[in-house]
Amino acid sequence: MKVLVTGAKGFIGKHMCLLLKRKGHEVFEYDLDSTDADLISYINNAEFIVHLAGINRPLTTQEFYDGNANFTAKLVDLLKKSEKFTPIIMSSSIQAALDNDYGKSKKMGEDFLLKSGLPVYVYRLANVFGKWCRPNYNSAAATFCYNIAHDLEIQIRDREYVVHYNYVEDIVNEFLKVIELGTHKGEKEIQYVNPTYDCSLGKLADLLYYFKGEIESDRHLPLLHDEFELKLFKTFCDYLSEPGYSFNFAEDARGSFEELYKSKKWGQISDNVAFPGITKGGHYHTYKKEIFYTVIGKSEIKQRDVKTNETIVDVVDGEHPNPINIRVGYTHQIKNIGDNDTHTIMWISEIYNPDTHDTYREDV
Repeated sequence: MKVLVTGAKGFIGKHMCLLLKRKGHEVFEYDLDSTDADLISYINNAEFIVHLAGINRPLTTQEFYDGNANFTAKLVDLLKKSEKFTPIIMSSSIQAALDNDYGKSKKMGEDFLLKSGLPVYVYRLANVFGKWCRPNYNSAAATFCYNIAHDLEIQIRDREYVVHYNYVEDIVNEFLKVIELGTHKGEKEIQYVNPTYDCSLGKLADLLYYFKGEIESDRHLPLLHDEFELKLFKTFCDYLSEPGYSFNFAEDARGSFEELYKSKKWGQISDNVAFPGITKGGHYHTYKKEIFYTVIGKSEIKQRDVKTNETIVDVVDGEHPNPINIRVGYTHQIKNIGDNDTHTIMWISEIYNPDTHDTYREDV
């Protein structure tokens, strides 16, 4: 499908464009450096529009209304002139319910779409967190992640103040689900992305300090107790990452594998996702150390000594945290034995290098 994404270079826009491309869609990327001619061309060719463009830190109050309300009205007007009935997702904000200029401008944009007669899906997002979010801008989570990762001070005015959060990958996956529905009738009511997480500023800071301390300790992996902590940990790893390293993401019919953090001193941390019934692995190392920690779902981790054939089997799940040490010289595998996807955080004692991979295939 041909999809126009406005605000393509923004925080959510980057994630949205990459996900769409990974799923085989053609993406028209519109941002501040695009022209009106670009916008008209994209509208004429797009089969779906994801409207993410907006203003949240303007130099003047009027910029709120120009970037959030007036641009949305312009988008609707161009669509009507093109005589296209293209469905639209719009990212709004929970602040649209508040009486401030940002909220009022977002509410005006919502109204333009909902009254347009077009098939629209208007989502009010909470505070969005995830990798690539700009620190010291408009996100306490991003600022705390960056500062704590770089040993800088953070300021908390009220530790008990609770913030409502959406995770960026949950947002773009929700939008992708709507795009790929097949029938686009739109929704007349405001939509929300689930789950929404509530976390106080004090707890947020405490978790991030804990993550950093655990990564730099002999344990290397923090204990994670729920999906929010997993998503926050994945976010924090992006800010903690050392410069000069590239991070890989692989996805296939079995699941996915995402590198989160690399350090010459502390090794590598990755997130392994396996679909139900899937087995991954079947190799051993002669000197590298590994820890597997399933934080969501249920896994069976099997190890076999390649010399003695001694076999060790551990059944682990996110409800009962139990990091498993993978023994050197033991070929090993991990199988999803639950009904849902598993997330297993994996630590290995050094960064993968194809020239010194120390990985040898052998069935368990």
